[in-house]
Amino acid sequence: MTQDVWLERHPYLQPVADFHAQVSAAAAGIPIARAHIPNFDSYIGDYKAGIPLLQSSHAAIDLEPAEAILVSLVESMASKPLPEKLAIECRDSGTHLRREPNAPRRAVAWLFGEQTFNSAHPGLLRYLGWTALARFLCPLGDAFGTWREEEQWLRSYCPTCGSPPAMAQLVGSDPGRLRFLSCGCCGTRWRFRRMGCPFCQSEGDHRLHALSIEGETSLRIDYCEFCRAYLKTYLGGGSEAFFSGRLDFASPRYYRLRSWTKTVGCIPVRMVHPLSPPR
Repeated sequence: MTQDVWLERHPYLQPVADFHAQVSAAAAGIPIARAHIPNFDSYIGDYKAGIPLLQSSHAAIDLEPAEAILVSLVESMASKPLPEKLAIECRDSGTHLRREPNAPRRAVAWLFGEQTFNSAHPGLLRYLGWTALARFLCPLGDAFGTWREEEQWLRSYCPTCGSPPAMAQLVGSDPGRLRFLSCGCCGTRWRFRRMGCPFCQSEGDHRLHALSIEGETSLRIDYCEFCRAYLKTYLGGGSEAFFSGRLDFASPRYYRLRSWTKTVGCIPVRMVHPLSPPR
């Protein structure tokens, strides 16, 4: 499955995809300093203890350059031909970041759940903020992915930033099918055990259920009878990078699914702040 095929089958997502393309192009045009790649061997103890890379004092990733990238991206989007509401939100956000003391630093800390930040448009700022951070962290994420042993993580939160998963993917064929979780913030994909709820850690097969979606052979909803949380799961193969939870999350079909899950008592656990894993 590719994004073009997905959009052809779901044309109502085209405006979201167009905005995503504008943001990606704007981000690609911003000169950036790449994140420093640490000595991962110094971090291995924290990794085995379940501490995400960006939260580890032994990795000590400096996020200050990402603050300037965030400001540049917001201001760049404010100058783009956007729908009126989005254009106003981008201009408001850019003004806020420029005028309030230490606003970029506090905004980046807010993305990690470390501080409060009173944005008038938190959804837009979160999306643009993590787009800026993901671009800044890209080489670091690649190096980290090459270094880490997936079998030593298998946790329910992102090994890079600590966020909960936005989506899941099943790869291969039974009985040896692998399950990957996808971070909707920094974009990391990581292995998780084949059975078990990634939110409450319940491993009882009888508590986990899958809901097939009419007309969507490559998607299903996995939900937990114990904690009532659910996660969208991608069953296909191909170019899955765009299945970060963003396009599908914004779709009208998502809200119909959300109505169903509310009817049966389930809740979406796509949390706005990263998890704070035990240290």
